[in-house]
Amino acid sequence: MPHATTAPVPRTRPRWWTELPLLALVYGAYSGGRLLVRGDVSTAVDHGLRILDLEKALFLNAEHPLNRLFTAHPSIGIPADFAYASLHYLVTPAVLIWMFRRHSAAYRRARTWLMTSTMLGLIGFTLMPTCPPRLLAAGHGFVDTMAQYSSYGWWGAEASAPRGMGGMTNQYAAMPSLHVGWALWCGILLWRHGRHPLLRVAGVAYPLITVFVVMGTANHYFLDAVAGAAVMGVGALVARPVSRFAERGKNALLARFAPVSPVTQSPDVSAGCKTSAGERIPGQRTTSADPTDAAGPAGPPAPADVPASAGRAAGGDTAAAAR
Repeated sequence: MPHATTAPVPRTRPRWWTELPLLALVYGAYSGGRLLVRGDVSTAVDHGLRILDLEKALFLNAEHPLNRLFTAHPSIGIPADFAYASLHYLVTPAVLIWMFRRHSAAYRRARTWLMTSTMLGLIGFTLMPTCPPRLLAAGHGFVDTMAQYSSYGWWGAEASAPRGMGGMTNQYAAMPSLHVGWALWCGILLWRHGRHPLLRVAGVAYPLITVFVVMGTANHYFLDAVAGAAVMGVGALVARPVSRFAERGKNALLARFAPVSPVTQSPDVSAGCKTSAGERIPGQRTTSADPTDAAGPAGPPAPADVPASAGRAAGGDTAAAAR
């Protein structure tokens, strides 16, 4: 009886050595794209002032009171500056690794969601370069807390960039706020997949704290935060189609460049032996009974010159003697 075999379980988690180059490539393209899409400074300032005027008209201008609070109280401003300069680059990879190790079934879509939203944010930087509040003229009432407390950290006057490296970042990429967008991505995943209550609390607190931090440090407007959340929402909607498109592209490339395997012939069960019609292979069972096999062991053959009637008579005498 043939042994039953189970089909191999398909891999749900990709290999980490293929994920790292992919993520590095996307982040490198995003960072390089930010530098290439630097717009005119005057245009960026005009966009920033229009956003500020719109917020004042809608009574959404929370940047001024928060900025004054962070400026007047170092116990609030300094931790906020550290949070702005570091959590963006620490929490997001940590959540991505956590999804890879603990929730591999949902990792692919989460990764695609993050990368797609990041590229959408790059489109926003291209279409609408925006001056952050900290770079507006002093008459607009904002103080750059990163510059004020720069002696406490590694940053200078160029937002979260280390001292002397401000030229490697785009200072006018405020719309949308991917600080808020990435924090929202982390929060949703922590809330959805976290089993411990503290993880779910962190999933709610982290995006909210990030919104207050980016506004209080004068790095973003409130509408920048709203745009960052909107970008993540669009990224979540298109993540599944993007995943299917990428999968089809990968399969097409594999089919195009994969080596052609040789055609294997069916095995020769006769091992080169040939039989004629009616001849049995040794050990083969037959489908019909053979009269000679069914009759049991045969007796000595009768002499050729003995008539058939004599043989029957001899058999009758033997049977009579037995009785």
